[in-house]
Amino acid sequence: MKRTMTVSDSIVVDAPPATIYDQVSDPTRMGRWSPENQGATMTDGTQVAHVGMVFDGHNKRGPIRWTTRCTVTAAEPGERFAFRVHAIGRRKPVLKAPIASWEYRFEAVDGGTRVTETWTDDRRSWPDAMAGAFDRVATRGRTFAAFQRKNIAITLRNLKKVMESAPDVS
Repeated sequence: MKRTMTVSDSIVVDAPPATIYDQVSDPTRMGRWSPENQGATMTDGTQVAHVGMVFDGHNKRGPIRWTTRCTVTAAEPGERFAFRVHAIGRRKPVLKAPIASWEYRFEAVDGGTRVTETWTDDRRSWPDAMAGAFDRVATRGRTFAAFQRKNIAITLRNLKKVMESAPDVS
C-alpha cells in the first residue's frame, strides 16, 4: 500500500494572523501546544524567524526523547511559517537525512484566523514497506501519517486554547 506523504488540518482561532504567527514562528514556544515537542534551542542566537534560521527541536514520546535539527524555509509574518527537519539524534542531531517538513499558514477569516498545519514526510527515498515497518515501531502500530494527523489535531486545539485564553500570550 502506498503511504500518505502529507497530512494537514485547520482550525479557526480568535486572534489576528500576526499575533498567531509571532507565537508559532518562535520554535522555543512550540512545547506549549504540541503533544510531542518540548520546545527548541536556537543555534544561531536569534529569536526572530527568518529563512535559514536553524534550531534544535526537543521532543518526547512516552519515555523516548530525541533532538532534531531544523532549518526555517519560510518566514512570512502573518502568513506562513515553515521548516524542514534534516537531522536527528538522541541528545544531539547527528544523523543527517531528510526527515519531514512542517508548514503553518495563517489566513484572516470571519471570527479570527484559520491556522493550517501541514506535515510532509521527506523520507522519499525509503521504500514504502520499509517506512511502514519503521513507522509501526516508532508510533506503536500506526503509520506516521495517521500519527501526525492525530498530533496536528491536538496541536491546533491546544494552540487555539492558549491563544484565546490570555490576551497576552507572551
